[in-house]
Amino acid sequence: MTYALWIVQGLLALLFLWAGGMKLVLPLEKLTGPLPLPGLFVRFIGVAEVLGALGLILPGLLRIRPGLTPLAAAGLVIIMIGATVVTLAGGEVALALIPLAVGLLSAFVAYGRFRA
Repeated sequence: MTYALWIVQGLLALLFLWAGGMKLVLPLEKLTGPLPLPGLFVRFIGVAEVLGALGLILPGLLRIRPGLTPLAAAGLVIIMIGATVVTLAGGEVALALIPLAVGLLSAFVAYGRFRA
């Protein structure tokens, strides 16, 4: 189970580093989704995703405060719930499955690391 958690954590960290980095680097005009969101809110979500990605990996890797990993994963679950709702509100039901699946994987990490 530990190996599965580390694999999922690594993949999620890469995904959230990429997604959050894009939200921080790209111009706001290119970051249009199904519903227009305020620019500062999009940047805030980008920062939260990057910090969540670091929180998935660094506490366990450095063995400093490993109890922060399930909290980071739970925070990413909240972000993915919001992403799923925004995507559904934009009328794109098929695309809403992607943030839903990522949120479920984050919940798996939160539950698995909380139990350990």
